[in-house]
Amino acid sequence: MPRVLIVDDEHLARQAMRRLLANHPEVEIVGEAHGVSDALREIERTQPQLVFLDIELGGADGFDLLASLEAPPVVVFVTAYAEYAVEAFAVNAVDYLLKPVDPERLAESLKRAGRELARAEAQVGAPSGGGSSGGGVIAFKTPKRTVLAKPAEIVALRADGDFTHVFVADQTALMIWRTLSHFESLLPSPPFLRLGRSLIVNRDRLRTIETPSRETARLMLHGMDEPLTLGRAAAARLREALGDDFQPDES
Repeated sequence: MPRVLIVDDEHLARQAMRRLLANHPEVEIVGEAHGVSDALREIERTQPQLVFLDIELGGADGFDLLASLEAPPVVVFVTAYAEYAVEAFAVNAVDYLLKPVDPERLAESLKRAGRELARAEAQVGAPSGGGSSGGGVIAFKTPKRTVLAKPAEIVALRADGDFTHVFVADQTALMIWRTLSHFESLLPSPPFLRLGRSLIVNRDRLRTIETPSRETARLMLHGMDEPLTLGRAAAARLREALGDDFQPDES
C-alpha cells in the first residue's frame, strides 16, 4: 500500500484529490501540505512513497520542493498548466495530470507510480545468502538522503511503530519507514540476532556486555557511542544465542 502525500495550495483541490483517491483502497493518504515549507515538514514526518504535487504553490513551486530534497519520493505533478510538462519529466516525475483530474488518468498514474516503486524496491541490494555479513548493500532511504551500507556496517536496529531506527557504524541513527521484520528478512542470521519485538543487534559488533542487575544487561557495540539496555527476556535470548561466548562484565 503506497503512502501518499497531497501537496496543493488550494484546500478545495486537496479535497478533490482525496475524493478521487478514496476509490483506490490500495492507497494510504498520510497527510496534506499547502506550501513548500509545509510539505518539507510533512515529508520528514510521514515519509511518503508517492507525492501528488501541484506546481504553483503561492510564491514558490513544486520544483523548489524537489530541489530541497536529496532523495525525493516518487512524484506525480497535478496542475492546471500544461506548459510545465517538459520540465516536470526532466525532474523524473512519473506522470503529469491536468486539473480537473480525470479518474481514469489518475488510475493510470497510480499504476505508473506502482511500477516505479517496484523497480526502486528491486534495485535495493539485499545481503547475499550463506550467513555471511559481508555481501550486498542495503539502501536506507530518508526524505533527505539515502545511505548505502553493507550488513557488516549495521550495528543495531530498533523498532518504533511502523518505523525502524537503524544504527550504522559511526553515523547518526536513521529513521526508516520500514518495520523491523522487513529488515530481519534481509539481514543474515547469524550474525544478526533478534532479541525481542523491538531490537536486532549485530553479534559481530559486540564489545562488552554488562549486567548491572539480574533483570537487565547493557551492551556496548563497536560503532555506537551509547549502550543498548536489554530487559530480562532479551538478555536471556542473547545469552542463549551466544552460549559460551556470553562473557558479561559484572564489575
